[in-house]
Amino acid sequence: MKPLLSVTRLNKAFGGLLAVSDVSFDVNEFELLGLIGPNGAGKTTLFNVISGLYVPTSGSITLNSSDKVKVISGLAPYKITRLGMARTFQNIRLFKNMSVLDNIKVAMSEQVKTPLWTTLLRLPHFYKEEARVNEQAHAFLESVGLDHLADQRASSLPYGKQRQLEIARALATGATTLLLDEPAAGMNPQETEALAAFIKTIHTSRALTILLIEHDMNLIMKITQRIIVLDYGKVIANDIPENIKLNKRVIEAYLGEEQSEYAQD
Repeated sequence: MKPLLSVTRLNKAFGGLLAVSDVSFDVNEFELLGLIGPNGAGKTTLFNVISGLYVPTSGSITLNSSDKVKVISGLAPYKITRLGMARTFQNIRLFKNMSVLDNIKVAMSEQVKTPLWTTLLRLPHFYKEEARVNEQAHAFLESVGLDHLADQRASSLPYGKQRQLEIARALATGATTLLLDEPAAGMNPQETEALAAFIKTIHTSRALTILLIEHDMNLIMKITQRIIVLDYGKVIANDIPENIKLNKRVIEAYLGEEQSEYAQD
C-alpha cells in the first residue's frame, strides 16, 4: 500500500491553545484507519483542518491523487472535494425536507452537464440530462443498498438510515477518500452493528480509503486496520487494533473516561 493522504508536522492554534500539535501520519490507499482519543484530544479539529474548514497554523497535508501529489493545506472544502475527498460531520447534515434521491442528486451536481441557460429555458437537453442524472442517482443508491428508500423524505428515515444516507451522499460526490466523524454517535447497538456492516461493505466493494473518528470502541476495533490515538493534540500511538488495546500509554489516557468516552468531542 502507498500513502494516499499525508499529514506532516501539522499544528492548529486558537489563540494560545494548541489544539493540534506536531501531528504526522499517513493514510494508505484503500486503508480503513481509525482515529480515537479522549474528549478534547483534537480529533474533530484535525478533521476540520484536513477537510479545509480550518487553515493550519503550520505543517502540510498532501493528497496523492491520480499519481500526482497535491498540497491541500488551506484549500477550500469544495476544491478538496473535487480532488476526491469528502467528509461527514458529528451532527447529521442532510437536506431533511428533500427526498433520499434528491439528496444524492445534489451531491452529484458536479457531474451535471447542462448549461444554466438550457436549464432556465427548459430546453430538450435539460430533460435529457435530468433523466440521465436520475438514472445515475438510482443506480448509485442501488449500489449502496438504499434505492428502496429513494422517494422517502430524508427526515422520515430511521436515525441509522439517515447516517447511512449521509455517508452515501459524501460518496456520491465521486470521492474515493472519506473522512467519517463519529458516524455511530447517538445510535443504539443494533443501528451501530448495521452501520459497521455498511462501512465495511462500501470500503471493500468501492475500494475506498477511509479515516474514521469514533468513540464506540467495539466498532473501531472491529472494522479498522490501524488506529491512531490523539491526546492533548498529540499522536501518542499508531498501531494495529490488537496492539492499541495493550498500549499502556493509551490505557492511561483513557483512565476515568469510561462515561465520557462516548460523548462528542
